Amino acid sequence: MAQPDYLQDLRNYLNESACITPDMALRNYVKTNHLTLAEDSTPLRVHFDEVHDYVGKEVGVTKWFPITQSRMNSFADITGDYQFLHIDRERTARETCYDGTIAHGMLTLSLLTTFALNGSLKIRDTQQCIIYGLDRVRFLNPVRMGSRIRGRFKLLGAEERRPGEILLRHAVTIEIENQEKPALIADWLILAVL
Repeated sequence: MAQPDYLQDLRNYLNESACITPDMALRNYVKTNHLTLAEDSTPLRVHFDEVHDYVGKEVGVTKWFPITQSRMNSFADITGDYQFLHIDRERTARETCYDGTIAHGMLTLSLLTTFALNGSLKIRDTQQCIIYGLDRVRFLNPVRMGSRIRGRFKLLGAEERRPGEILLRHAVTIEIENQEKPALIADWLILAVL
């Protein structure tokens, strides 16, 4: 049996990535804004010398985002996580305490990147923002299919690592509409390069 050519797959991926035009990048940005930008807010953008004024303050809340069975099935296809809790409503209702499917915890966690576009603090004149990592991730409440979730961001710290680099730490809460207990909490770390 022939082995896949991973090197060629990597070349194809890099070639496709290099072909992203400004129009495509703008389309992607607009699509993400449509998904997460609350109507009564805009992302908080501040100058470098103002960042420390926001430490300890809430800096953004996204609009509600629907968790659909289609989205959960797509996530299962992408990750190979076909646990019945996420894709089989009847079995989940029959064999668990849930009356229907629940979202993958990792699906909920992966949406932090989407929510961060409009929920996290932005520094003006940055050249690049890099996801530096996550700390203290806790899955507190399952997200049932049909629920809506949103991200709430509070700036915990801003540390200048080197000249021109600042590490931003946000406390993120993924809330579930009409539920007191959130889906998850985490510290979201972004490295902003000026």
